[in-house]
Amino acid sequence: MLVLGLSGGVDAAYEHKYEFPTGFAHDAATVLVKDGEVIAAIEEERINRIKHCNKNWRYGVEFCLKQAGASLEDVDAIAFYASKEWLRNFLGIYYLAKPDAVDLKEPAAFLASIFEREFGVCVPEEKFQFVNHHMAHTVSTFVMSGFDESLIVTIDGVGEGVSMMVSRGKGKNIQQLHTEPETNSLGGFYRLTIQFLGYKMFDEYKVMGLAPYGDASRFRSLFKSFYTLLPDGRYEVHQDRVYNLYGILKPRRRDDPFEQIHKDISAALQEALETIVFHILRHYGASTGLDTLCLAGGVAQNSSMNGKIAASGIFKDVFVQPASHDAGCALGSALAVAHQSNPGLPNKRLQHTYWGTPTWDNDRIAEAFSPWEAWITFRKLDDTCRETAQILADGAKIGWVQGRSEFGPRALGNRSILADPRPAENKDIINSMIKMREGYRPFAPSLIEEKVDTYFEVPEGQTRYPFMAFVLQVKEAFRSELGAITHFDGSARLQTVSKDTNPRYWELIHAFGEITGTYMLINTSFNNNAEPIVDTPIDALVCYLTSGLNYLVVGDYLVEKKPFTLELMDNMVIDLPLALEMKEHTRFIDYESRATEYLLEWNYKHGSPRKISKVAYAVLKASAAEDTLSQLVSRCGLTIDASLRQEIFDLWQERRVIIKPGSF
Repeated sequence: MLVLGLSGGVDAAYEHKYEFPTGFAHDAATVLVKDGEVIAAIEEERINRIKHCNKNWRYGVEFCLKQAGASLEDVDAIAFYASKEWLRNFLGIYYLAKPDAVDLKEPAAFLASIFEREFGVCVPEEKFQFVNHHMAHTVSTFVMSGFDESLIVTIDGVGEGVSMMVSRGKGKNIQQLHTEPETNSLGGFYRLTIQFLGYKMFDEYKVMGLAPYGDASRFRSLFKSFYTLLPDGRYEVHQDRVYNLYGILKPRRRDDPFEQIHKDISAALQEALETIVFHILRHYGASTGLDTLCLAGGVAQNSSMNGKIAASGIFKDVFVQPASHDAGCALGSALAVAHQSNPGLPNKRLQHTYWGTPTWDNDRIAEAFSPWEAWITFRKLDDTCRETAQILADGAKIGWVQGRSEFGPRALGNRSILADPRPAENKDIINSMIKMREGYRPFAPSLIEEKVDTYFEVPEGQTRYPFMAFVLQVKEAFRSELGAITHFDGSARLQTVSKDTNPRYWELIHAFGEITGTYMLINTSFNNNAEPIVDTPIDALVCYLTSGLNYLVVGDYLVEKKPFTLELMDNMVIDLPLALEMKEHTRFIDYESRATEYLLEWNYKHGSPRKISKVAYAVLKASAAEDTLSQLVSRCGLTIDASLRQEIFDLWQERRVIIKPGSF
């Protein structure tokens, strides 16, 4: 049985017709399950390059079907990550507000119309099945845990009016024990608080990394007023009281420096979240007698909290579904339908998430990189892992692209930036020159699983951490040696690498260990701060060329930059991303004066506008798919100069323009 699971919105990448609220439609994904086994899975952002994509799953569906050698006609069911009742009400309310946008109020007919528009195929309405949002989270973690019986807790911002659900899983039965409404949302509480720190939705993990620098006790009593712990594992969040933070600080602007008060608030917030979650877990662990735990939902991506749960001894084993955010609902929806149709399918422990785009073979890589030879040199390695390990041991920071891309928010060794974990300065170098992000942000280590208890304080009986879902303490003896991955509080968010699930990555780390004596590497996602994780070798090449990385290794090819000059931009083809809009905006300066601004704006709500020069606006306005920068400037009757070249390069670095060789 073939089941497609979907999460996300319904707009095409180039439109914003439906504009579903960001809280409902984000992290679009497609998962294809065959007889209970995942065949392919990909987040739409990896393909269309829209970070936290709130568009539909057009390209993800095509990708997954291609991996299976199947067509839409071969699919037995299409599972969507919301209940039919909730989606019907949602569409009805939406129809009242935008009758011209929403043509159909019945969920199955509505989705069928989207499929017909996108694929030209009339999918029978009976193929569409609907799975409650939190049940999709619940199934995604329980079915993948390998547990026969477990406590299951899903916590997020909101899904169908629910922000937390506690369930008991046994075999194929899932019994819902308790839910909390949106008004008690822990995700919402966290998100509201971080706005005072200059952060917004999707930035929660940044505050988790800031918390160890703070003193939770400074604002502990204030944060205790933001919630009430009730009997039987219940709680109440007083979100209106969060605004009392105005009494102690002025909200930080995004470009302002971090002060100690911001760090202390982060620490108090993290402590408050953990206090509430432990209150829930202790009660339901005791009342059910269950000694295993499954977690999912956006809050389950708080790896600091997860590490403390694992170390607490409340449960003998804890499983966190690695794609716990809403993209994981595509996985849960597909698995729910598959297991409902075939109750005999077993729960199996998840071994890996390498379900995405395969890396091209060496011949195709060489063919794709050849048009870039004005920018790069590349050569085939004889012993890829050994030679790359030596390059890393010599101090290089590299991009590493191998195998199939990972499903979920973490790069797990197939689309990664790698470096030596020992020099403390590597953290600052990667943050500033490559990732272009806040300097306090920690980096995760990847280590071969055979060495985990050499370097880390590991809870008894828990030695495999393949998904970067847990923060553990680095052993005291190694903290100074592992300066680049040991966080301020002596912790690290680790990934153990198995020779069975990722032999090439294991071999690379092992070779690095043989050279240096340290069987570990820094592993962070291969992207900059403006884009999703790279997917294809060309994505990787673009990120490499617009960052401070020393080398790029794709398949068996080692890539090195040639000396860069801005004149290289002249013969590059300039295009615009599908989701970008150009706007000429006139604003009042005072009662009599006006000014014209030229803007690039994303067509989704969480994108930020960017002012550009009048010259750049004219050039980009004239662009067509195969025009080079010099051709565009000539067509506009302008003169190309260093400032325009630099502006276009900066826009490329921000992924607001697409640049490629003329022969590409």
